[in-house]
Amino acid sequence: MNRLGIGSPRGLAAFAALTGCLVTMAVAALTGTGGVFAAAGLAGCGCELLLHRTEPGLMARLGRLHMGATPRFEFRCVLLLLLLGRLHVTGPIGLAAAMTLVLCLLAGQALHAALSTLIRRRRALAVAARNIDLRRLDISDRPPRRLTEWPGPRMLAYELSALLGLTASLATGDARWVVAALTLAAGACLITVVALVPYLVRAVRRLPGAAQVLAEVDAWLIRHRPRTVLYFSGPRDRVHQVTGWLGAVAALPTPSLVVLRDRELLDALDPTPLPVLCVPDAAHLARLDLSGVRVALYPANTGRNIHLLRIPTMQHVFLAPGDGDRAVDPYSKVYDQVWVAGEAGRRRHVQAAVGVEDADIVEIGRPQLDGLRAAGTGHVPAPVPTVLYAPASDEPGTADEPIVRALLESERPVRLLYRPHPPTGRRSPEARAAHRRIAALIQAANERRAADPVGEASGDAGAPRAEAARHRAELARRIAALEARLRRADADEAMLTRDRAAPDPALLTEAEDLRRQWHQAHWAASPPWLHQVIEGDTPTLHSCFGQADLLITGLSGADGRTGVGDGRSGADGRTGADGDLSGVAGDFLATLKPYALTIPAGLTEEEFRRQHTLARAAYLLGPGASGMDTVLRPLFDPSLDELRTTRQEVTEFLLGPAVPPSVQRFTDAVEKLARKGEALLRMRDLHTAPPPDTGRWSVTR
Repeated sequence: MNRLGIGSPRGLAAFAALTGCLVTMAVAALTGTGGVFAAAGLAGCGCELLLHRTEPGLMARLGRLHMGATPRFEFRCVLLLLLLGRLHVTGPIGLAAAMTLVLCLLAGQALHAALSTLIRRRRALAVAARNIDLRRLDISDRPPRRLTEWPGPRMLAYELSALLGLTASLATGDARWVVAALTLAAGACLITVVALVPYLVRAVRRLPGAAQVLAEVDAWLIRHRPRTVLYFSGPRDRVHQVTGWLGAVAALPTPSLVVLRDRELLDALDPTPLPVLCVPDAAHLARLDLSGVRVALYPANTGRNIHLLRIPTMQHVFLAPGDGDRAVDPYSKVYDQVWVAGEAGRRRHVQAAVGVEDADIVEIGRPQLDGLRAAGTGHVPAPVPTVLYAPASDEPGTADEPIVRALLESERPVRLLYRPHPPTGRRSPEARAAHRRIAALIQAANERRAADPVGEASGDAGAPRAEAARHRAELARRIAALEARLRRADADEAMLTRDRAAPDPALLTEAEDLRRQWHQAHWAASPPWLHQVIEGDTPTLHSCFGQADLLITGLSGADGRTGVGDGRSGADGRTGADGDLSGVAGDFLATLKPYALTIPAGLTEEEFRRQHTLARAAYLLGPGASGMDTVLRPLFDPSLDELRTTRQEVTEFLLGPAVPPSVQRFTDAVEKLARKGEALLRMRDLHTAPPPDTGRWSVTR
């Protein structure tokens, strides 16, 4: 059942009940048992409503399997007609009327779906934008969401009306009730269809065409002349590859632009002050005036990069600062430069011998980790040290439970932050079961510690923690309200393109400040001796880094995915065949705090350290969490941290020096390359300019 996207026992029970209701309705319709049919139908409506609210993933999956809300509604309508044909409550005229009304209802629902789809497609602009003034385009409002969305609940209202009418007819023996209910449902459906017609007319007549939109975007490009472009194409679940660079690009002193190639990325992109263009069609991208751009940055190697790479007036850069030991993509040689984090990245590209010259490799560090590197200096473990255990895969592993048990049963107490990989349990029942066992172990350990706290400071800290918890709840409400204002769920892509003419720095600053306060309140409200199971997006992975005195993680799963918490993988989105450590461990490395890695089966410690640079500065855990005592020892006596110097060396080797900050090195690299691009462009213009006509060799007739 997990393959259907069911995420909870309650969802599984509701889905089973819905299936049973459909089977019962079919049997009742065949046997002419009206009371059973009505009862099963009403119960099915309740199950449908519950699933729509609690299991949207299941509803979407059923739709892709052609078993969505519309086919289920049509199936129940056919069963209703079959039942009415077997009952004696309706005569021939009543049955004909009911049949006509059901057919009208089904036709109206089909027409409504067709109009909604047509309006949505007509409102898809050639170019969508954020933070770009395109208000001169005459873009109308979208239809209200209650007219175009929520088809499942709307059809449930029609069905509920019919079932109530059927119940009344069965109770009174009068067919007029069910006919009246069907008339009400068909009339409501007709009203929604008629209400959509004006919006279809506006979409056809008023929305600007591709030529008009491109002309307006060109006018904006000519006025603002962005000098740097951050370009990305890829699936929605890879959007972190571009969002990780938004801060560094926004800090550039010259105008910049983000260009996306997939519409789904526009909604997934974090709020940013940068202007953003989404150009799905390569022909439209070719028509835009990007002659002022000097540097194009590519955070991922994808086939659609070629649509911008063909522009000769730009200097093209592949951002490859991943600090793992992944193989180098030969495609990297098409770029003018490859930017890496540190010396390790340079060596990896040179030794790969794929055509990337050493002179074209620039070390810029990891701008995303500047805050971690600054905060990690001079760290002193807490009286009850905190260990962050973040498995690097959502696949079930034999090492997870022994590691958690060893930490919970440590002779010297520690606090455990357990952060499973986000998709854990969505694909594998075994992984879901393992996660539940680990959560149960942590809950039991917390119950024991609640009765006998360890490391509690003198005095009553309960009141400040309660106040912090109240403040956290209030901040969560404010953040939700602010994000609703920033994302505007009531607006579609065309309206956001029209209305997001300029970023609101005050809103963005307020949102960032509220998130920072929420994290402070969260940790202030958390007893420092109680363990935590951290699921979801908050607290963030980097916030957990701030609490952790030690990290334990491992290799990515067999499918090649990596990263923990935020789903981060390397900058090029690929991993080596033997796994990649450049996600959570590579980020934590910037804090200079100790970390431990689990050794995969079949490798010795020496081979593991030889294959992975990060492992050279890591404490290692063998099968069954062997070596945990050695791993925890530096938490209680920092003088026993024998890998401190090695971590500093590996950090500089992988991430580059801490001074100057990576953001400054990134900015300097962009400016230097832009000047090189200007010089090359002037030289090209000089060589391609026609010779002056002096008239000396002219021939007259």
